[in-house]
Amino acid sequence: MSGVLEGIRVLDFGRYVAGPQCASLLGDFGAEVIRIEKVDGSEDRFLTPLSEFGDGANFIQNGRNKLGLTLNPNKPEGREIAQRLIKTADVVVVNVPYEALKAMQLDYESLVKIKEDIILTTCSAFGSKGSYANKLGFDGIGQAMSGNMHMSGYPDEPMKSYGPFVDVTAGILGALGTMMALYERRDSGHGQIVESSLVTTALNITNTTLMEQAALQLNRVGTGNRGQSGAPADAFKTLDGCWVQIQNLGNPLFKRWVDLMGEPHWLDDPRFKDDKSRGDNGKVLSERMARWCADKTLQEVMDTLEKTGIPAGEILTPQQCLDHPHMKEAELFKYLKVGNVDKPVPFVETPVKLSRTPGEIKTAPPTLGEHTDRILQSLGYSVEDIAGFRARRVV
Repeated sequence: MSGVLEGIRVLDFGRYVAGPQCASLLGDFGAEVIRIEKVDGSEDRFLTPLSEFGDGANFIQNGRNKLGLTLNPNKPEGREIAQRLIKTADVVVVNVPYEALKAMQLDYESLVKIKEDIILTTCSAFGSKGSYANKLGFDGIGQAMSGNMHMSGYPDEPMKSYGPFVDVTAGILGALGTMMALYERRDSGHGQIVESSLVTTALNITNTTLMEQAALQLNRVGTGNRGQSGAPADAFKTLDGCWVQIQNLGNPLFKRWVDLMGEPHWLDDPRFKDDKSRGDNGKVLSERMARWCADKTLQEVMDTLEKTGIPAGEILTPQQCLDHPHMKEAELFKYLKVGNVDKPVPFVETPVKLSRTPGEIKTAPPTLGEHTDRILQSLGYSVEDIAGFRARRVV
């Protein structure tokens, strides 16, 4: 089955998460993606190593379905190679600050001189405008500056999410924008700049909280796992030492919870008349729910809540997540042998599903420079040329 993006070539100059995530999603749907790394390997190739040789989980996840090329575009010969590549490409993905983009001659003005209809997709920390435009940043910086860390923690300790959800979401938005730019190019014949950033992505995620603050000046502080928009919404410990997350939002669900408790007086208490009131007084409801969970096993809690129609999920360790029956039944992981890693590693299947033209993880990430010779030969370079490039550390 042909991929939706078959025939589209993407040059991935990204690093770490956002840019490579964007390019990997395009690759899942059929684009030919060439990951371009430093001669000795990009930093993310070795992040969260899974073997003594430095096979990094971060690179492995976002290196799927890609060809691997090493290149130093700052050397004159490397710049010429990059220009030849750009002439064959549809999309260039980069996630560095704007000034660094210009220094690498990967800014849009430079690219469009080489290929008129090129699309430049950038995933930077702070975007191209404002006093922070050239600052470096990671996922946690986006979480910090958007209000998310303040609200995720406790009054005396802000808390970052362990998973890099800002990075990943910025990559997804970059892929969405790239798809729209490709769609528009079919009619106009022109490329354009697609821009996402960590801070704007994080602000989008916390936007409702920022709206509330601007309108009502509530100056909320974090309450850990306990939600503030309804209740009971919290993490609760069960008799067998496990934990469960319960989300109770809206009057119908609260009525179900009251019926489960067998305590109709909650409905008559003005402190719990609506979601806002219940959120403001959520500690009381959490304490009641904690007592209910404390004398039941996790399975008993889950079974009872399922029958009652109250949303709940087990709080799983990473191993429990991998072993969970639903993950296996829904075929959410694809296991592939990767590099020097002893065991096959689980790739989450493409997280967005198309019924007729689904995305697919076909190949494991490339070893360092695995496809360099093949790509350079396709650009017209001879075997002798390539050997010279290697000797001069151009590739």
